[in-house]
Amino acid sequence: MKIRDKLKGIEFKSLVFILIFNVGIILFISFYVSFVFNALYKNYQINKLNDMVDTYSKSREDVYILSERLAYNNEVCIKLIDENLATFNYNTLQNGCLLNHDDAVLNRTMNRFLNSNDKSNYYRMYNPYTKTHGILYGIKVGNNNVFIYSNIENASSFVKVFKSQIIYFVILMILCSILISMFIASKTTKPIREITKKAKNIGLGKYDTQFPKNGVLEIEELSQTLEEVQKELRKSDELKRDLMANVSHDLKTPLTMIKAYAEMIKDISYKNPEKMQEHLDIIMEEVDRLTGLVNDILELSKVQNNEYMYNYEEYDLVKEIKKIIKRYEVMEYLENYNFVLSMPKKAMIKADKDKINQVIYNLLNNAINYTGKDKTVYINIKKEDKDYLVEIKDTGKGIKKEEINYIWDKYYKNEKNHQRNIVGTGLGLSIVKEILSKHNFEYGVKSKINEGSTFYFKIPL
Repeated sequence: MKIRDKLKGIEFKSLVFILIFNVGIILFISFYVSFVFNALYKNYQINKLNDMVDTYSKSREDVYILSERLAYNNEVCIKLIDENLATFNYNTLQNGCLLNHDDAVLNRTMNRFLNSNDKSNYYRMYNPYTKTHGILYGIKVGNNNVFIYSNIENASSFVKVFKSQIIYFVILMILCSILISMFIASKTTKPIREITKKAKNIGLGKYDTQFPKNGVLEIEELSQTLEEVQKELRKSDELKRDLMANVSHDLKTPLTMIKAYAEMIKDISYKNPEKMQEHLDIIMEEVDRLTGLVNDILELSKVQNNEYMYNYEEYDLVKEIKKIIKRYEVMEYLENYNFVLSMPKKAMIKADKDKINQVIYNLLNNAINYTGKDKTVYINIKKEDKDYLVEIKDTGKGIKKEEINYIWDKYYKNEKNHQRNIVGTGLGLSIVKEILSKHNFEYGVKSKINEGSTFYFKIPL
């Protein structure tokens, strides 16, 4: 793989994204520790001192015992000067306690409080010994004076340590990012590459490819989708071959007939007007068959490619069906077909009249081709909830349950499943499917072996 391609791959991009994320986390932590954490720590210490002052003012506990408990529990240092000017120190030996030093500024501040009438007051102090800032709180508890000192910059040592170690954090994050990106690559990139490589076999017409599944939901869904696509392409390829074979056959037969009868007219029957007329009639019929085939192919192509603009109008379906049936009267007289109608007086619908008529024609032709020895075709229209149900039934051999879903395909062949049209092009049901789908009309077929088939569709009232 080229370097340019690797830079576009998931491995590199995941590594970059993880690195950016980790660097962002480190920068955020640095900002938080340097600015926010210190401020929060100061507020925490100040609030803690305020709570201690409240405790002194409200507690009835002995001031000496209370001072000792508060000093150790809160990690502050306390100096208690009682009414006899005796001094008691609590936790003053802790690191950073200013009360442990004889500091001039501290002494002046404490004397100022002792000589004031304030019951409590706090002073911001600078500890020159630790070079940190703190707060000195003075409280009068009865005749006693209590001084509490707390360093409000104890967090600074943590900040300094963190800043000194941040380079190691960065290195650690980079290593973690590389490991994570390698893990992601092993779980996603390799299977995707394998799927991509195998998917190319589909384009070469190899429809038996097995795609990898590695436990990752999205990868498994992709593999499953490609396998389904592979099945559909296999079926489509088979249907395409069938279509070409059938169209070629349907073109070849009438062309052969036309050529044969034309030669007969040229060489023999031109001397016999009756025979010549008979042969010319056969040529015309074969030309009509060719025209029908070409028209059906063009019609299906137009419908599937949305080239036809549907013209919806309101009209009486019963009236249209009666007109259509009238055109089949010749089959009743010459071939003893029987058309049984069961319809209301009127059925007003809104649809493309020409296209629905084409659906009726195709379903009727299909029923005529497949009906039984009684040569009976049933046409029913009835109201059903909010729809008109249109049914066209034959009395033929019926369709096997497992074959019903395939009859709507173009040129579904005789050798495989459903018998192909005796008369027609084999595209009729495909055209019916496309027209009804474009109308969003429900359609289907119910069939029982040796009892016939009922094709139906529903039109909203």
